[in-house]
Parts: sequence; structure tokens; C-alpha cells
Amino acid sequence: MSLDREAPEAEIAKAAKAYSNWGRWGAQDVLGTLNFLDEAKRREGAGLIRRGASFSLSQSFDMNGPQKGWRRRTNPVHTMLDTGVEAALGTQGFPHGLGGADDVIAMPLQCSTQWDGLGHIFDHGKAWNGRNAADVVTSAGDLVTGIEHMAADVAGRGVLLDVGRLLGEDGELPDGFAITEEHLRATADAQGVRVGRGDIVTVRTGQLTRARRDGWGEYAGGPAPGLSFTAAGWLHGTEIAAIATDTWGFEVRPNEFEHAFQPLHQVAIPHIGLLIGEMWDLDALAEDCAEDGVYEFWLTAAPIPVTGAVGSPVNPVAVK
Repeated sequence: MSLDREAPEAEIAKAAKAYSNWGRWGAQDVLGTLNFLDEAKRREGAGLIRRGASFSLSQSFDMNGPQKGWRRRTNPVHTMLDTGVEAALGTQGFPHGLGGADDVIAMPLQCSTQWDGLGHIFDHGKAWNGRNAADVVTSAGDLVTGIEHMAADVAGRGVLLDVGRLLGEDGELPDGFAITEEHLRATADAQGVRVGRGDIVTVRTGQLTRARRDGWGEYAGGPAPGLSFTAAGWLHGTEIAAIATDTWGFEVRPNEFEHAFQPLHQVAIPHIGLLIGEMWDLDALAEDCAEDGVYEFWLTAAPIPVTGAVGSPVNPVAVK
């Protein structure tokens, strides 16, 4: 697929028309491509558990994260409400020597490992399924496609495509590397794994590996390897349920057009209805997959059902 790199709006419009799922599951749909993840796919995913080895695919949620204030996104602020100090002093007011600790956290819902909900991105004022964005997300939150609707659905067959290991130097793709459909297919072929309807796909670029070694730098919003805009057809045609990467923004940065910002998001979320995950930690899972040659697994990655939220933190767990 060739791109006119000076015409992002025209290319976005062309892809949106070609790959739209509007109306596919009815006018009232709130799940998008998660509709592909049905009971049969969950049974298939559960059948992949052989060893019982489990892997958390989440980064930490703490003040040492990558955020630096863009769009008012900060790292989590964790505060103790009650501690062992008060318990030892006997000031908590509980009877018979009972003591306890409580805590609270304040954070943007998309500051670390997370899902982008269907109300996260709009195209010319249109939200998923052709709805008016102003009617969907207001100051009260996402009134239609809030992330809470997905709380029970994100569990099934997971697939890892370790593009960084196959095509990168020492397992890491350079910033600005655009992962095309051909790269995705070549990786699946090399790993001997299929990708299809209802799968939750994870794509490792190796950027998080680099950030963990060299420091965050511009990880949050700066240059990164990621999916090419030209991969939109693959995202649509494979009928995957969701996709997640180890990068901040899922798609390649700088973006492939002049004067553009996250154009693949503009097609994938409001038009395809695709659930997108970002900042997932795929390194330990990738090491295990490279060792045993098995790149499919049971994956559960339920969002926290924050009513009306357009995104959610998540601790994805892969089990092999």
C-alpha cells in the first residue's frame, strides 16, 4: 500500500471508508472488535494452558514511570492513609490490638500499561459506529462506550508477534521503524503461529527493553517503532479482537505523514472499533516463547470497569 505522505486527511478518509465496521454488530454496539472474541475462542485459548507458567505483561504503576506531563498525564501518586506506624502506636482505634494499613492512588488512567477504549479517539467529530462524539463523551464521561462494558470480555487466545527479535538488532527495532503487514505476516510465519479471528495480538518492538536499559528519554510521546498506517488493512482483515504493543503510542512515530498525529488511531478506534493496548511489558513472555517456540497462550486482560472511562489500566496475564 503506497501512501501520499503529504495528504494525511485524504489517506485517513480512504482507509476509514475501506475498513469501516460501522453497523456490523448493530447500531447499539459498544464492543467493536471484541465481538470477534466469542465463547469458542475462549475455549480455544483456555486449551493452550499446558505448563501453568504465568507472565504479567504490565509495567509498574509508580512515580518512576515514563510520563512527563503531556496532556496533563502524570505518573501515579501513591499515598498511605494508614500505616504500621499508627498501628504500633495504637492510634487507629481498633479493639484487641488489631491494626491495618490503607492506601490511595491518583493517576491518569492511561499513564502505564493500559487499554484505549472506544471513546478515546474520534474522526471529524465521529465516534465508534458513526455516533456524534459530543453525544458519546461529555464531562460526565463516556456515556455510551465506557470501558466498563468490556470488563468481562477481554480473555481468550493471545498471540505474541516478536517483530523486534526477528527484524531488530539484538531484539530491538530502531525508533521510527514502521511495522507493515508484510513484517507482521513474516513474523507469524517465522514463529509458526497463526493470527486470526478473535485473537488478542501482542506486538513486541523492543523499545521498552531499550528504555528500561537506557532510561525513559522520549518513550512517552517521542520517536518509536510501531505499526505502519499501511497495516490498517491487516488489522481489519484478520478480524483480531484487540492488539497491544510495548510502546507508548502503538503506531510508528514520527508518523508517516507530514503534519499528522496518530493517524492509525483515527482509523483503528472510531472506524474499525479496535481495542488498542499500549505500554505492555512483553519481555519476559518473549524470552519464554523464544525458548519453547510456543507463541500462543491464554491471555486475560480485563480493564478496570471505571464507569464512563475512555481507557483503563490493566495487568494482563499470559498463561502457557
